[in-house]
Amino acid sequence: MNPLVPHYRRWTRQLRNLAACLHLDTRPHHIVRKTDFTQCPRPVLLLYGFFSTRRVFEVLEQRLRRDGYSVWSIHLGGALDRYNTCGIDALAQKVREKVERMYARYPHMGPLSIVGHSKGGLIGMYYVKRLGGDARVQNLITLGTPHQGSRLAYLGCATLGWFSRSMWQLTPVSPFLKQLRTGAFPRNVRLTSVYSKVDEVTPWASARLDVEGQPNVFNHELSNVGHGALLTRRSVYEVIRRELSAGYGECARELRAVSPSAS
Repeated sequence: MNPLVPHYRRWTRQLRNLAACLHLDTRPHHIVRKTDFTQCPRPVLLLYGFFSTRRVFEVLEQRLRRDGYSVWSIHLGGALDRYNTCGIDALAQKVREKVERMYARYPHMGPLSIVGHSKGGLIGMYYVKRLGGDARVQNLITLGTPHQGSRLAYLGCATLGWFSRSMWQLTPVSPFLKQLRTGAFPRNVRLTSVYSKVDEVTPWASARLDVEGQPNVFNHELSNVGHGALLTRRSVYEVIRRELSAGYGECARELRAVSPSAS
């Protein structure tokens, strides 16, 4: 066999995986606003990943609303003013500005939780850790997020890097990610990375967080869940729901409610 064949097959498979996580929606702004921000004790902000739009969260949003969470999202712009291709730090700044406007307009909103898929998790991470988001955010959950970078980003640099700065930020040798990992995560925010060993877009080793000396940082490994399925699989949602409850302290309250000392 030609020694180049295995490499060709691997890169072809990775290209298919990259294409699978690009959600090319022709109606990215067709979002029905359902949240009443005047009655919003448990707001959850959803941040989508590279070359996606807000519509990828339709299933997750429906489930969160059913369980009493006030869900919202932000149009992040990008290619054709539709797809998420801008720099992670610039998008985090956009999130900060939008969040501050929301709390100024609706001062009775509760503490914020963020769920970020893939690159969206890094946007949330930068906002909380570098832009003072810990003053607003109580809970950050990342789904298939390449905290250590992804080798697939090299392919993205070769094909999309000429107009997408974030592709360069997502490589394993990225100075941006190295700087973002420097220093402890804010202790008052619960941080959880949810990932799968069969995710070929974000390898599990890349998604794992350093938890040593950080009691508020957690990793949760899932089995047999692809990158896109992290947004729709029910087993993933059960993890998201438990983590949101833990972030809001609801698990502790439930335990106290059923304990003998509480009766």
